[in-house]
Amino acid sequence: MRKQTFLLSLVVLSAFGLATYLFSGAQAGSPKTNTMDFYKLQALDLYGNSVAFETFRGRKVLLVNTATGCGLAPQLKTLQDLQNRYKGRLVVVGIPTNDFIGQEPLSGARIGEHCQRNFGVEFLLLAKGTLRGKSKDPVLEWLTTQRLNGAFSTRIWWNYQKYLVDEKGRLVDWFLPWTSPLSVRLIHQIEKN
Repeated sequence: MRKQTFLLSLVVLSAFGLATYLFSGAQAGSPKTNTMDFYKLQALDLYGNSVAFETFRGRKVLLVNTATGCGLAPQLKTLQDLQNRYKGRLVVVGIPTNDFIGQEPLSGARIGEHCQRNFGVEFLLLAKGTLRGKSKDPVLEWLTTQRLNGAFSTRIWWNYQKYLVDEKGRLVDWFLPWTSPLSVRLIHQIEKN
């Protein structure tokens, strides 16, 4: 029964996500003059260390909202494989959130330990954030708000939605949660000059 409920939810979310993708102008538009520079973003990692996005300059960045208790959590291993495959050209950044039916019950270093132990994750995991309300994570806010990123506004449909930023700090595409990190479309965008 639980599996059927999950599959039904996935079908419904897929339909909404596809409609949003098709009708949102998913291709990046011309940057607006009042956008926020991606490289000026800062965050904390799982251990409280400051992360300056300036350090990502010159490489593509794939940002993903993650949750260790989600059925899509095996993507963590695939995301690590992707970073290994494009080492030096791509940085994967995970942003743990607990916004979808409490699927990230862990916090801090425990998230990192779980991801490393179960999925071999070595890529950067930021401190646990939220997608909602006044305390919305600034990185997630930038990714989902056109007036900040200059490309498009999106809604995060579930854990493991992916956003790709190019070597110049421009948001160039986004991918629904159930899109494999090794999908043809995502790989094409990574390899695109």
